[in-house]
Amino acid sequence: MATVELTKDNFEQVVTGNDVVIVDFWAPWCAPCRAFAPTFEQASEQHADVVFAKVNTEEEQEVAGAFNIRSIPTLMVFREKVILYAEAGSLPAAALEQVITQAKGIDMAAVHREIAERGAESGAEG
Repeated sequence: MATVELTKDNFEQVVTGNDVVIVDFWAPWCAPCRAFAPTFEQASEQHADVVFAKVNTEEEQEVAGAFNIRSIPTLMVFREKVILYAEAGSLPAAALEQVITQAKGIDMAAVHREIAERGAESGAEG
């Protein structure tokens, strides 16, 4: 499956409408971004159950700003609308594969419970 271009218009829809979304924040002038692109594309072909998406930070500064992107490439993994992974720098294929495997293996019911508990705690403090 080819990668999806994300914009401020479709970002929310793609992230909320799919179980696992891996987002590559990049820019055309960024050499490490261009070097990582084939690895990202190859992974997208191996994992049909995952949406691989790219955000061009030059064109989509609003989206990049919303996620505090300070350096590129930055990779983010969303699962059920929760950011499970956010790291600047490109990954070798084996490391990207490991991130994907770990994201798929996480017990999301436990993650959502933990988020709800944290929300309840912070609400009680304020």
